[in-house]
Amino acid sequence: MFSELGRVIETLGKERGIEKDIVVKAVEQAFLVTARKKYGIQGEYETRYNDGDDDIEIYQYKNVVDEVRDPIVEITLADAKELDEEVEIGDQIGIKIENPNFSRVDVQTARQIIFQKVRDAEREILFAEFKHKEGELVTGIARRYERGNIVVDLGKADAVLSRREVIPGENFKPGDRIQAFLTEVVMTNRGPEIRLSRTSPLFLVKLFELEVPEIQDGTIEIKSAAREPGQRAKIAVTSVDKDIDPVGACVGMKGSRVQNVVNELQGEKIDIVKWADDVDTFARAALAPSEITNIQIDHEDHTMDVVVEEDQLSLAIGRRGQNVRLAAMLSGYKINIISKTKLQERIQKSVANLVQISSITDTLAQVMVQNGIQAIGDIAAADATELAELLEVDAEQATGIINDTIAAIDAGNIQLQADEEEELVSASAVPAYHGIINKEQSDDESQDKFSDAERRLREELAAFKLK
Repeated sequence: MFSELGRVIETLGKERGIEKDIVVKAVEQAFLVTARKKYGIQGEYETRYNDGDDDIEIYQYKNVVDEVRDPIVEITLADAKELDEEVEIGDQIGIKIENPNFSRVDVQTARQIIFQKVRDAEREILFAEFKHKEGELVTGIARRYERGNIVVDLGKADAVLSRREVIPGENFKPGDRIQAFLTEVVMTNRGPEIRLSRTSPLFLVKLFELEVPEIQDGTIEIKSAAREPGQRAKIAVTSVDKDIDPVGACVGMKGSRVQNVVNELQGEKIDIVKWADDVDTFARAALAPSEITNIQIDHEDHTMDVVVEEDQLSLAIGRRGQNVRLAAMLSGYKINIISKTKLQERIQKSVANLVQISSITDTLAQVMVQNGIQAIGDIAAADATELAELLEVDAEQATGIINDTIAAIDAGNIQLQADEEEELVSASAVPAYHGIINKEQSDDESQDKFSDAERRLREELAAFKLK
């Protein structure tokens, strides 16, 4: 048996930061396993740590019977009476094993079990402690590289900064200080794994919260954020106080606040735009510095067609499509950009295609194109009532147009759609930050909005196409 068991329990508790009761339970369970191995696994045992005697007491429970068939689990009435005069047949009696006589192997087995149980308890404590820190900024020291990932010492535990979560161009050496966003804590076979990120849009959000007191006190809210790590980012902000300019507050005196964030992000350029509930207004701000001529928004499909002048096209798209991609992330809408010249060419081609039908005049064709009917096949599939309402004609005329279209298609002497090359630049929304979410927030509606936006953004395919 362990000598000075109490000292061992006390030392383990202090060194590992574990409550004494947890260590005691680990000791009791260890000797329970050892007792079963020594005295028979079919037996029923109980172990108790006696603090006063600094020892482990082991009890073996047996059923009182007339005739013993299995001495490990049974005892005769006569023998039981010697221990307890009031015992009867059918009772169960606990017998203290006075001299367990554990061998060195038994003690070593118990020791291993104790340390394993203590390690498990330590892992649970660490998991619970850092689980509460999910969504917060943490600071640690780079210790080493493992399979390309950086192991970061957070003091009580090590965290992992994956190579995918490092800003492109960053190089950390052992001993370097690292600030990162704690994305999640998961329990693995080796204990809790703490995962960090420096590329998440939420890292950008938390850095602004750190630099801007108005964000901390709730005067200013960051409504959404989008990043292409190491290159460029956009954040949308709003103020609950009409007298406070949210953009100016985030920029700071002579740009000091935003510059601190830029420095932490290795020179990443940051555009700060004012949030607006009106999608049209917000989209124009998100696509700055380009000037927008017209926007057509489909709220149901979360898409928008943006028309710009020819000289604004490159500004709206940005270098390698970066501006439109970030605007799509920021707004949560898929954005299609086309120049006004190209749009007019498309309209002309579509009108010319539609007027192949004898009953469709140039004016009707213009109305159809403006309402999304750009191909002859669309007319053939249209509902007569809806078409009549759209063109402001009677049902008979609408039916005639549809019948003429079907007849022309069957005759095979028309072109079903305009022969054109698509001249669109489109960008889909990809996972970004939408809405203020923190540990103290209890607004279920806001949580649901965030979840829906995040789910939708993750389900959409991030695409960028320039034809």
